[in-house]
Amino acid sequence: MSLTKAERTIIMSMWSKIATQADGIGTEALERLFASYPQTKTYFPHFDLHPGSAQLRAHGSKVVAAVGDAVKSIDNIAGALSKLSELHAYILRVDPVNFKLLSHCLLVTVASHFPADFTADAHAAWDKFLSIVSSVLTEKYR
Repeated sequence: MSLTKAERTIIMSMWSKIATQADGIGTEALERLFASYPQTKTYFPHFDLHPGSAQLRAHGSKVVAAVGDAVKSIDNIAGALSKLSELHAYILRVDPVNFKLLSHCLLVTVASHFPADFTADAHAAWDKFLSIVSSVLTEKYR
């Protein structure tokens, strides 16, 4: 699966807006993830998972920074996220389905922050992009 030129343009354009609110969006996406899919909390037994906690904000920043790395390396997402893929597969052993759940929560969060920009085309492009990111993050499991 690869992105079309139009999809890449949409991703890059929206990313410039998302990046200005990256920490808040990352935190909100994680809060959504844990509220909607409580089983995902099992990977964070050492975290304070209360909304807005320092640990949640810090991890939310890391999540969105990784998405930013993927955007910046949109032609080589696998290369950009290789180390992160290895970390999640071999050390953290995160259930691969969680990447899809988090992607969905990111989509909802971005849509709520940028409703005018989140057109059907933008939704489709971001969904495809985050599917690629999820695939890259789970490829080491195979």
